[in-house]
Formats: sequence, C-alpha cells, structure tokens
Amino acid sequence: MRKNIKLTALAATAAALALSLSACGSSSDPSSTKADGGKVDESKPLVIAASPTPHADILKFVKDNLAAKEGLKLEVKEFTDYVLPNTATQQGQVDANYFQHVPYLDDFNKKNGTDIVPVVNVHLEPLGLYSKKVKALTDIKAGQTIAVPNDPTNEGRALQLLAANKLITLKEGVGTGAKLSDITDKKGLEFKELEAATVPRALNDVDAAVINGNYAIEAKLVPAKDALVLEKAEGNPYANILAVKNGKQDDPRIQKLAKLLNSDEVKKFITDKYEGSVIPAFGKPAA
Repeated sequence: MRKNIKLTALAATAAALALSLSACGSSSDPSSTKADGGKVDESKPLVIAASPTPHADILKFVKDNLAAKEGLKLEVKEFTDYVLPNTATQQGQVDANYFQHVPYLDDFNKKNGTDIVPVVNVHLEPLGLYSKKVKALTDIKAGQTIAVPNDPTNEGRALQLLAANKLITLKEGVGTGAKLSDITDKKGLEFKELEAATVPRALNDVDAAVINGNYAIEAKLVPAKDALVLEKAEGNPYANILAVKNGKQDDPRIQKLAKLLNSDEVKKFITDKYEGSVIPAFGKPAA
C-alpha cells in the first residue's frame, strides 16, 4: 500500500510538471515538442560545432543553398580540436556537432561520461600516409620516423593503415584500438605521437606522417593525389557523423539538417569539390 501511495504521488507530481510545461509552451504543434516535454522554437538558428574542413564547408553549402527552402536557420561554429565540440554539445552551448566518427564518439562518451549520440552518417575522410622526404611507400626504411595521431581511436586507425601496408606488424586481433605497445615488429621504424591537428605541421620534421583527411585538406594537401597510401573506403567504419546530446534527436531542426546533409545536392557538392579526398557516406547506418 505504501508503495502505491508513493507511485500515486509521483504520478501526480509528473502530471503537474507536464501541465506546467504545457502552459509555458508557445506552440501546439506536437512535431516541435522536445523529448523532455519542452518546446522547440524552430525559428531559432540551429548552432552546429564543426571542424573547419570539410565539415564547416559542407554545412556552409547547406546554409547558403538548401536551408532556406526547409525553413532552417544555421549557425556554424568552427573548432580546431577534437574535444571542445563534444563538451560544447554536452553542455548545450551548441545544438549539435559534425566532426567525428562513431569509434571516436564511443571512446569519448566512455571516458567523459557524456551521452552524445549519432544522428546520420555524412562523409568519409580516408586517413593517409604523407611525406615530404620520400616519394613512395617502398622508400620508407628502418631508422626513419613516422608521426601518428595520439588520440586512441585515430592512433589505432593509423597503426592499422601501416600494418595493412606491411610497414609494421601488430598483435593479432588488436583491431582499431591498437596502441604503439601492440606493435610486434616495428621494422626499425620510430614513432612520434602528436595531437591530430598538429600532425601536418610536423611533416618537415619527420620522414612520414599519418594524417586525418580533414587536417590534410586544411594543410593544402590533396589526399587522393598526395598520400603515399590511403585507407580503403569499402567497409570503413569511420564515416563522419552529425551528432547530438541524447534527447535532441527529434528536434525538427536536427531532422531537417540530417535530411539535407544526406541530399543529392550535398553528395554532388562533396564529390565535385573534393574529388575523392572526401567521400559521401550516405545510406549506411550511423551506429
């Protein structure tokens, strides 16, 4: 009986809270109701955190050419690192972000106690090995130094690229979580771990470097032409995603943006502008 009384009291409190929220709302359109029972003001700009290239470029294309037809206002805030876009999303300083892939997001959520979720895949940036000192993969020899990103998912991804091209040997079964300590045969190579955004600037100081696609493009490299080797697109789990704090997936503005990011117009923009250095990743599940 006491349990029933508690449940009844909780139900009454919840009903009163729902009534209060309803009274404060300005719209009766159920499609503009947030998951927490509040209302979304669809006239407000949708603020998206993004890496400058290609993410912000793609968003600016949407903003300038497609958003108005959907009644969507976009504000793009550029970030040059891989941490602040997620913290800003979690804290509500931005509505969503577009800069990362699911393996990185999963690792970030686990380590930081955040609850950011993928909404839709947009594109793939093949990771590549670059050099200003050697002309071909076969020119990389023992005693030379290779720079790799130091965040867990991208370092593992970089090491898998090197292993796939027989520059190193990894422990069997380590997968994309590979670390330098998982290398069983360095084949005489040395490795320098750097923050992903700074790796392109190290090209003059090392013999080769594994660089994320967006940072390669920012550094005026053309991945499809300049990389000694690129990741293969087929079966690649590293599609870059639109992501939100859990609970915002049903915001009508997010749904509009997701639709536009997977449109034929955006696919053509990516294909024409990046010529294989960035690849559309539509139609694949985001998680």
